[in-house]
Amino acid sequence: MQNQHMLIGGEAVAANGGTTFAVTAPATGEVLAEVPRAGATDVDLAVRAAARGFEAWFRLRPAEREAALLRAAELVAQEGHARFLDTLIDESGSTISKARGEIAYTVDLLRTAAGEARRLYGETFPNDDPRRMSLVIREPLGVVGVVSPYNAPLSLLTKMCAFPLAAGNSLVIKPSEETPLTALAFGRLLLDAGVPPEAVSVVTGFGGECGAELVNHPGVRCIALTGSTNTGIAVGQAGLNRMRRMQLELGGKSALLVLRDADPQQAAKIAAQGIFTHSGQICMANSRIVVERTIYQPFIDALKVEAEALFLGDLRDERTVYGPLINGRAVEKVLEHVHEAIASGAQLLTGGEIMQGLVVKPTVLLDPPRDSRAWREESFGPVASVVAADDLEQAIEIANDSDYGLSAAVLTNNLQWGMHAARRIASGAVHIGMHAFQSNALAPIGGVGLSGMGRSGGHYSTEEFTEVKWISVDVGSLPR
Repeated sequence: MQNQHMLIGGEAVAANGGTTFAVTAPATGEVLAEVPRAGATDVDLAVRAAARGFEAWFRLRPAEREAALLRAAELVAQEGHARFLDTLIDESGSTISKARGEIAYTVDLLRTAAGEARRLYGETFPNDDPRRMSLVIREPLGVVGVVSPYNAPLSLLTKMCAFPLAAGNSLVIKPSEETPLTALAFGRLLLDAGVPPEAVSVVTGFGGECGAELVNHPGVRCIALTGSTNTGIAVGQAGLNRMRRMQLELGGKSALLVLRDADPQQAAKIAAQGIFTHSGQICMANSRIVVERTIYQPFIDALKVEAEALFLGDLRDERTVYGPLINGRAVEKVLEHVHEAIASGAQLLTGGEIMQGLVVKPTVLLDPPRDSRAWREESFGPVASVVAADDLEQAIEIANDSDYGLSAAVLTNNLQWGMHAARRIASGAVHIGMHAFQSNALAPIGGVGLSGMGRSGGHYSTEEFTEVKWISVDVGSLPR
């Protein structure tokens, strides 16, 4: 175990008053490190540093910002495993394959964001008065407060930081208290890549003491948050009080439609990947599965086999598919949802219990009530609810029976059916022929309803983290 410091203005510092908290490994309970427990004074120092860093970073040429982000990508490509692999496995309970995937995606995100530094496009538009010219430019917002989650603590943090940086903003990062070590390592990476020291700070602490201070700080121009819907609503209300920009990627209750022409065994494999990877701790996980009735029985038979065959072992074993939930509260929530659904009439096909420690067995519920928490709320664990539909139209209606709309998927060999469903399902993304959680550095990731507001990825992020400004010029009359 080693103590860690925050990063404020390029300096490693302790919290005001010297308070700390322990970071533990969900797989073993081992204390990995003690990190500073930041409060209002620490956040204020970080925001003030970021305000100074903004001037230094924004004034660089786009080519220089691009180069720094490309250097960061190259550092991850060359040193990513040494810098992040063990921390991701130990701190967040990632399997080794999931941790490697995060590192690879981080390289892609940084390279993609680097290109966006040169694409702050504006436009011109005509005036009826020939003596006047109008143009529109994009400018960075200033200090962006980043509140990042624990489930993908490297790749999601990268997406939330790289694109605002490309646009010329500075950052104050407040990571989840469950995974601050990854964020601190990422902050050091950006500084090593040449981002000005004061342009990136990382403050570690808890939501009420640190996160709320960042959200409410008058020097923060924008809040980017990936987290639960309840947290997002609170952040949104606070942001509205100051009329600041917000980019909120929140919870999901993603639907997977399995249509009658799909192969039941193959569909079950895809469905299992879509809900049980990382023990369901993925906001896009397809936790609601709607199956056309003609293949319902062979599908659930195959899904039971898939769920019970998933390998559980050491997180560094290449065969391991899933592992622990992040903490005891997460386990309690998952099991409450399962037990309430069963008490209300759902059938337990498999799972529904703790396997060991914080590991919950992959669980499949059949026909949970449509008003049950297992159906309506994000369990954020390895729990899939399966219901039958008579036809495609009913399957779409069931998919839309949700307050969330982050992602969805349709398994079919009929492209017309798939496109019809994709157009009708209320969701920020719909994937045909695959499960509901997909990644693409250029794609506009974000949801509708309680799944949040705004989009991240590619030029969509650039638009989120810049301000549009209209400039008009009186160019005078043409000489005669």
